[in-house]
Amino acid sequence: MPRITVPRDIYFGRGSMDALKTLKGHRAFIVIDGGPIKEAGLPDKAVGYLKEAGFETYLYEGVESDPSIETVRKGAKEMDDFKPDWIIPIGGGSPIDAAKAMWLIYENPDVNIYDINPFNFPPLRGKAHFLAIPTTSGTGSEVTAVSVVCDYSTGVKFGLAGTDIIPDIAILDPEATDTMPPRLVAHTGLDVMSHAFESFVAKFANPFSDAQALFAAKMVFDNLPTAYEGDMDAKESMHYASCLAGMAFTSAMLGLSHAMAHKTGIMFDGGHIPHGLANSIYIPYVVQYNSKEPSARAKYAIMAKYLGVSGSTDDELAIGLADKARALASSLGSPKSLKEYGIPEEEWNAKVKVIAENAMQDELVLCNPREIDVATMQRVLQCIYDGKDIDF
Repeated sequence: MPRITVPRDIYFGRGSMDALKTLKGHRAFIVIDGGPIKEAGLPDKAVGYLKEAGFETYLYEGVESDPSIETVRKGAKEMDDFKPDWIIPIGGGSPIDAAKAMWLIYENPDVNIYDINPFNFPPLRGKAHFLAIPTTSGTGSEVTAVSVVCDYSTGVKFGLAGTDIIPDIAILDPEATDTMPPRLVAHTGLDVMSHAFESFVAKFANPFSDAQALFAAKMVFDNLPTAYEGDMDAKESMHYASCLAGMAFTSAMLGLSHAMAHKTGIMFDGGHIPHGLANSIYIPYVVQYNSKEPSARAKYAIMAKYLGVSGSTDDELAIGLADKARALASSLGSPKSLKEYGIPEEEWNAKVKVIAENAMQDELVLCNPREIDVATMQRVLQCIYDGKDIDF
C-alpha cells in the first residue's frame, strides 16, 4: 500500500550538530571520505560531542567518490570488529551511501547484495541505528531509501533500495556545507533540480511528494545561482531543498535521467562524470521525451507555471520547463551535451549500445512516466551526446 517513510528526527539549522550530545548509546562508527571534511574539523567536532554523550568512537575514512563494493566490504568488516550501536556518516552522498551499504552487510553478513531489491530487503536495526550528517546539498541521502555503490569490474553503479535503509536521524547543519567549493555547489544543486523534476512526474508520485518536489524545485531556482556565488543564506536554503527533494523521490522514485546517470557515470576512460553534472545534462532531454506522454506533460505544465515559465498550452510550458532547466545548468558551467563534455566520439560509439542496455536494467526505468525500450533508449542517449532536441 502507499507509504511515506522519513527519519524519526531531522535536526536543522546552524549549530544543530550539537544534537549529537543527546544521542543514547555506547559505540559510534563514523564514516568519512577524508580530505576537506577532515581538514574542516567536522569529524573531530562530532567525536567531541559524542564523547560528551559517553560514546567510544571509531573513524573509518577514505571512502571514494562513487564508492566501490570493495570499500563497502572493508568497512563492514571493520564495523563488525568494532561492534557499533550507531553508524554515523559525515559527508556527501558517497560516505552516506557507503555507510548504508556497510550497515546492511554488518547486520546481514551472509547477504549477497547483488540479489537485494525492495521486495526482499533484509532486516536492519538488530545491531545498530543510523544517523547521517550531510556536508553537501545534492543527494538527499540522509533521508532516502537508497544506497548507490559501484562495481568497477563491470563499470556499473547499482542501487540498494528499501525503506529500512532510511536513516533514523538526519542532522542538517548548514555549517557543514561552508567549505563546499562553487563547482560542487553547482553539481549537487543541479542534482537537487533533477530529483525534483523526476519525482514530480514519476509513476509513484503522490500528494506528499508533489508538494516536496515543487517547493524543492522553487528553492533551487531561487537560491542556487547565489549559493554558487557563495551566499551563505542561499547555501542553507539549498541544504534544505536537497532534503526535501530526497524525501520526494524516496516515496515517488525517479526516472530515465537517473537510470542513465547510474550507467554512464563510471563508463568512460577519461574519468567519472560527476553525478549531478550528468543529470544536469540529461534532464532537459528527459523532459522533452516524457512530454510526449499526456499525463507527464500536464504535470510538467504545473511545475512550469509554479516556476514562472510562460506559455499558453501544456506543450509550450513543458518545452519552457526544459529550457529553464538547461539555462540554469548552462549558467553554472554545465555543458549541453556529452560531446561538449568531452567524451570522444569513437569511445561513445563503442559504448552507447551497452549503456542503453545497462540503463534498461535500472529499476528506475519502471518508474518513468513514459515507456521505453532499448532501441529508444539508445536514440535518447544519442540525442544527449549530440545535443539534439528530442522530438519522438
